[in-house]
Amino acid sequence: MTISLLLACVWALLATGIALGPQRFHWPAAWVLIALGVPLVGWVTYENGPLLGLIALAGGMSVLRWPVIYLFRALRGPRDHAGE
Repeated sequence: MTISLLLACVWALLATGIALGPQRFHWPAAWVLIALGVPLVGWVTYENGPLLGLIALAGGMSVLRWPVIYLFRALRGPRDHAGE
């Protein structure tokens, strides 16, 4: 197992531990997890190939699903319901 995969597993365990903690820590911890996870996914992809990189990305997105949902909502833009 490469160091990048080992650190990705540690990241997942850390994210799970944070999820079990008090809810007031979730959003600040999510920003830290994102800041650590993005370069980690790049490192996993670089060392182990695109398939394991996509698996690591999917795992991170499943743990941090609400920031991803909010990102997609922001990218979609405001929805005008006046025409309905």
